[in-house]
Amino acid sequence: MKKNWMSLLLASIPMAILPSSIALAASTTVGGNTPLSIERMYASPALAGTSPRGLKLSPNGKLVTYLAGRKDDQHLYDLWQMDVASGKQSVLLSADKLVAGELSDEEKARRERQRIYGQGIMEYFWADDSEAMLIPASGQLYYFSVKTNQVKLLNTGEGFVTDARLSPKGHLVSFVREQNLYVLDLKTERITALTTDGGGAIKNAMAEFVAQEEMGRMTGYWWAPDESAIAYTRIDESGVEQVTRNEIYADGIKLTEQRYPYAGKNNVKIALGVVTLNDKNVAWVDLGDNTDIYLPRVKWLPDSQHLSYQWQTRDQQSLDLRVVAIDDIKHSQNVVQERSQAWVNLNDDLHFLKQQEAFIWASERDGFNHLYLMGLNGKVIRQLTKGEWAVDSVEFVDEKAGQVYFTGRKTTVTEKQLYRVALAGGKVEPVSSRAGMHSTVFADNQPVYLDYFSSLSQPPQVSLHNESGKRLAWVEQNEVKKGHPLYDYFGLWQLPEFGELAAEDGQALQYRLFKPTNFDASKKYPVVVRVYGGPHAQLVVNSWSHQDYFTQHLLQQGFIVYQLDNRGSAHRGTKFEYVIYKQLGEAEVNDQKVGVDYLRSLPFVDGDNIAIYGHSYGGYMALMSLFKAPDYFKAAISGAPVTDWSLYDTHYTERYLSHPETNAKGYEASSVLPYVKGYQSGLLMYHGMADDNVLFENSTRVYKALQDEGKLFQMIDYPGSKHSMRGEKVRVHLYRSLADFLVRELK
Repeated sequence: MKKNWMSLLLASIPMAILPSSIALAASTTVGGNTPLSIERMYASPALAGTSPRGLKLSPNGKLVTYLAGRKDDQHLYDLWQMDVASGKQSVLLSADKLVAGELSDEEKARRERQRIYGQGIMEYFWADDSEAMLIPASGQLYYFSVKTNQVKLLNTGEGFVTDARLSPKGHLVSFVREQNLYVLDLKTERITALTTDGGGAIKNAMAEFVAQEEMGRMTGYWWAPDESAIAYTRIDESGVEQVTRNEIYADGIKLTEQRYPYAGKNNVKIALGVVTLNDKNVAWVDLGDNTDIYLPRVKWLPDSQHLSYQWQTRDQQSLDLRVVAIDDIKHSQNVVQERSQAWVNLNDDLHFLKQQEAFIWASERDGFNHLYLMGLNGKVIRQLTKGEWAVDSVEFVDEKAGQVYFTGRKTTVTEKQLYRVALAGGKVEPVSSRAGMHSTVFADNQPVYLDYFSSLSQPPQVSLHNESGKRLAWVEQNEVKKGHPLYDYFGLWQLPEFGELAAEDGQALQYRLFKPTNFDASKKYPVVVRVYGGPHAQLVVNSWSHQDYFTQHLLQQGFIVYQLDNRGSAHRGTKFEYVIYKQLGEAEVNDQKVGVDYLRSLPFVDGDNIAIYGHSYGGYMALMSLFKAPDYFKAAISGAPVTDWSLYDTHYTERYLSHPETNAKGYEASSVLPYVKGYQSGLLMYHGMADDNVLFENSTRVYKALQDEGKLFQMIDYPGSKHSMRGEKVRVHLYRSLADFLVRELK
């Protein structure tokens, strides 16, 4: 794709009154015309080409490092390097040099919640001197000398190691083993247990289930910058309901004991301690008398003498940023208070400055997520960004130059761009320019960054840029040309039309519409509405996604594919999100009906043959749409759906539905089960039988309710599969089944 091609195209097309529609293109202009089979979608080599992950710049800025899957096995990762000066790329460390082995059940669950899948080298940590790395693999730790190219297996004692990392100055390695926190001195190889009471219901330095799954907090400990101490959580799960969950595999049933915090039930009790390394003494932060709270974020201040933590009420309508001095740990200062009549969204955009007593804070207090410069007393010095658009995240703070680099949706909500703004205030300046999605990784101490870019017409590319956005070098250009895995199929690749509709309250709903291959405006086509529909997510974007492979397959089979981000979706401000508070599946379904009304107004749409398909919250939406609006949808595919919100966890469910005791009617109205009687025909459900996120019981309850009503439907359940339905064989079978169902129901 030529630079600025898409933005020039958009600029040349006038915007229309609602509903508006912008066509990116009917199809790409280069590539072969081989139809995309389901068997090819997830086979090796990866269809999207080389797509590095784990991108980092070495602390000295001389190397770009990344993980890349092999051509013959895209799920087996090696560690690669690119010399910044020469541009030369090579394998830095082959996964073959590490001992393959099993992960602990705890680490498997943690990786599932991190959405990390694969084998070989999956993560690594640079030493501060850029001469070595720590590499966790198969429950063990390896120390890799970049200088000598030697790998050493560290002695961490008996048992599986998890959540390992290098200390800030690289002298020590920390890790969790058997629910206790340890440090290993790299010079003496001595191991020290910093906690000893972990075991059973007590977990030290570990993130609880909802912290990992719902808060985006994957760890339970934090190093002081000067290596003098570690802050850590101690969680007591004894009050959390212990359930025996059946994980059904092809060769038997595994009974798993799990403490699962169902909505309305007990959470863990959490404590925050600071252990000093020289004497192993632990001091406990006074979190207050209310113990039914969340601790979503912890962060040290640069001086290593003060610790910040974010304290959240169970109803998530209050979030406090508190700071405590280590030498007066019982007395916290409440620095920032965020309040909402619905809920306060979490973010990771707290950045303490080193050159002044201030910090950067992200808040939705004006209705959109924006950045504020605040003093340590909590007073706003100035608002750095403002307007009816949202900041995604802070990427880098250059105190020397007085600049804050951040990603956001200022240009359009369907794209993520990199911007910068002065700490002193002023105009927001664009840094990136290409139309699409930009995710960045900055160097530690200078505004040089890696840009992970993709668009609907460009699989992920990685390039190195300077502070003004100028490209310095390609890390992976990933051009779709002859020899690229996608090339033979790219001539049939379809790009969508983007448009906008009005919801019942007048708010703008974004959609994208993919027309079939070899589209003929004189014909009528069946439609598959692909939906997620839940909060903190967005489908209508100009971005590459492997989820779109099945979309392209459907287009080649003569279907239209349509996606609309209903109210409650992300990046459009709190007014757009908060509509769903205390009742799910109402505004969202109404918005999807608005989309169908628009589809039926198009002369090339077969309005009697429209199906809806989604997974997870999208599976919930598919059921609610089919049951509540059977005159809009002829068929539905529901994958791994939540069907009764009392079966889901506290932090997610109560954020949107409040506590069951105070919103019983909302829980009932948000459940799928009261609407089963509205079902007529045309339902396929599937679920992984070892799903530990959306429990399999969610689907079996609907199975039973439909059977009791004498309603005919289809189901496919996958032994051993988790929520994400991983594995090439599983996915091939799943998508073949879905395609067959859609052909039978709509054609």
